[in-house]
Amino acid sequence: MPNYPVLIGAGQLTNHPKTLGDAIEPLEMMERVARKAADDAGAQGLLEKLDSVQVVNILSWSYEDAPGMLAARVSAEPKHTVYSPIGGETPQHLINETAQAIVEGRIRLALLAGVEAMESRRLARKLDEKLPWERGTPQRVDGENRPGFTETEARHGAATPTRVYPLFENATRADLGLSVVQHQQRLGELCSRFTSVAAGNPYAWFPEARSPEDIATVRPDNRIVGFPYPKLMNAIMEVDQAAAVIMTGSETARELGIPEDRWVYLHGCGDATEKWFVSERVNYHSSPAIRAVTQRALGMAGIGADDVAMFDVYSCFPSAVQMGLDALGVKPDDLRPLTVTGGLPYAGGPGNNYVMHSVATMAQRLRESPGDYGLVTGLGWFATKHSAGVYSARLPEEEWRRTDPTVDQRGIEAMASPPFVEQADGDATVETYTVIFNREGQPEQGIVIGRLDNGTGARFFANTPPDRDLMLAMTREEFVGRRGKVRTEDVRNVFEPR
Repeated sequence: MPNYPVLIGAGQLTNHPKTLGDAIEPLEMMERVARKAADDAGAQGLLEKLDSVQVVNILSWSYEDAPGMLAARVSAEPKHTVYSPIGGETPQHLINETAQAIVEGRIRLALLAGVEAMESRRLARKLDEKLPWERGTPQRVDGENRPGFTETEARHGAATPTRVYPLFENATRADLGLSVVQHQQRLGELCSRFTSVAAGNPYAWFPEARSPEDIATVRPDNRIVGFPYPKLMNAIMEVDQAAAVIMTGSETARELGIPEDRWVYLHGCGDATEKWFVSERVNYHSSPAIRAVTQRALGMAGIGADDVAMFDVYSCFPSAVQMGLDALGVKPDDLRPLTVTGGLPYAGGPGNNYVMHSVATMAQRLRESPGDYGLVTGLGWFATKHSAGVYSARLPEEEWRRTDPTVDQRGIEAMASPPFVEQADGDATVETYTVIFNREGQPEQGIVIGRLDNGTGARFFANTPPDRDLMLAMTREEFVGRRGKVRTEDVRNVFEPR
């Protein structure tokens, strides 16, 4: 029988520190979830046998050698360690890479873990105190840590997720042909479904069901961040959460005495990146890379999207969910679970490690329904890097064989992008846009991606004039497709609609 890659144990931890005395050091949090994962696998002495320890890049705290220090904590002496680059797809990507290494005999038993302590850091800043934890500069990062934006994009304010994902959302609304009011209702309904799942998740940061109206209504405690997103539609990064999984091959699992009712197979996987920079994208309402990785994962598993019983579609912002569902051909009102955790705005968005939580939760759900399939997606930067995995407790029917990701990548890179100009002048049309608000609820910047009307269709980034009435109008009327003029002022482009 082939040696299939399996998850045999998973552990999660959510800590709500009320004082700094309640804070748990990130390294200790990872140790705790590693031990929980070993206990979950149901075998003794598992951690000491690890030959691979891998840690997802930690944003809130840094160590000189996080995987090596974690290995020492659990009395392991691995020959293989990894400290990943930045990216929300990283946990699934590490799982895909580890699965291939297991099948090829390069890894026997692996621990994959990640953690964030953003809430503890926020609390320390609030109290003007220091956290008493060891800190160091990472010796190495295993993989490319490429910036996610260009100087031109940053110059016009499009360099953080809260400013970029709204650009995707407004393009999605225009593509659907919905009014601003209709679209906000649609987003509220989608997000409300996620909160209902979070309400039943013991590890959720906000285990509370909310109505569509509660989520979509702007008010002092739900201020608008980047139009059209109120605060409750944004991923919550100020969390203290950790998760870990243990992987091995089915042959090794049997040798180690792991009960088969703990096994969850990785049936299929896919990895790809979008055209890297936002200014290069084919459009702003769909993702060829998500389509590529999910179709690859489903095809490898020998199933279609209709055969999947439950999903965990990456959910940092609603636009990410809709891109994922669109790629899968799944409607937002599909009756199947679209998340098993509640998603990043409600279950918690611990930096790069959210997907470790979704995989851990998915594994538990599939153990309870051993005939079902579950699909997990992850993405990094601005819907840039993508990974997907199809899981089930049922035995695969075919030999496990991963397709080289470069196969799908070639097709994505071959897609035509509009020409791009850094300096733009002349008549132009809005391709997508957003308005950024300050903490007092006042509009502070309009960001526009437009196309020149000079026959070239060249794309550009611009800002609107700092006109409060104009920016508020952009949140009430459809400005995608609005025509106007763009000019270059100093180092930025300024677009004025007609």
